[in-house]
Amino acid sequence: MLSPADFDALFLTFKVAGIATLLMLLLGTPLAWWLARTRSGWKGIINTVVALPLVLPPTVLGFYLLVLMGPAGAIGKITIWLGLGTLPFTFPGLVVASVLYSMPFVVQPLQAAFTSIGEQPLEAAATLRAGPLDTFFSVVMPLAKPGFLTAAILGFAHTVGEFGVVLMVGGNIPDKTRVVSVQIYNHVEALEYHEAHWLAGGLLLFSFSVLMLLYTALKTHPVANPLK
Repeated sequence: MLSPADFDALFLTFKVAGIATLLMLLLGTPLAWWLARTRSGWKGIINTVVALPLVLPPTVLGFYLLVLMGPAGAIGKITIWLGLGTLPFTFPGLVVASVLYSMPFVVQPLQAAFTSIGEQPLEAAATLRAGPLDTFFSVVMPLAKPGFLTAAILGFAHTVGEFGVVLMVGGNIPDKTRVVSVQIYNHVEALEYHEAHWLAGGLLLFSFSVLMLLYTALKTHPVANPLK
């Protein structure tokens, strides 16, 4: 059965994933819209930077985040100057690392959804004298709803399953930074395979359910489905 420490790790994991997903949607939506619409020469570079966590080992990203957010790092100096202290081994640091690591799973589905809309709906809105913001919220967002659904589900699920980045940046502090993936590692390291099975099996069931929900929800919207 699950111990109180396991429940604490689960609660912290879903808390991090929920906050990170909200931040990724807020930050990733304008970025995905710009990538879908721009003809700038920077598009290829920005696309590459966004997709980098997909191929970069999590420990590499975690290491550089640890350096940047540390006392001698650029981000660390700013947070210290603002009176916030340093971010490594804190809950906010865990959220920042999760946002950066899972961002491709939010930006790419949104970019695909925005691109699939095409020019005709936007031109029709312009003929009705709709402004850019009105067009985006009244036309683009309803048409891109499958993309938002995909982005939210994949971003949340991927954050729940993180290990390397959160271990490097957050460490293994009970009730503060110990997420469920780290808790499973602790059980295995202590040869507590029965406890590890409960947590690992729960995550396996969660991941399967999320993907089933995603495929079912996107069945009638194949254009916005990045998993095809």
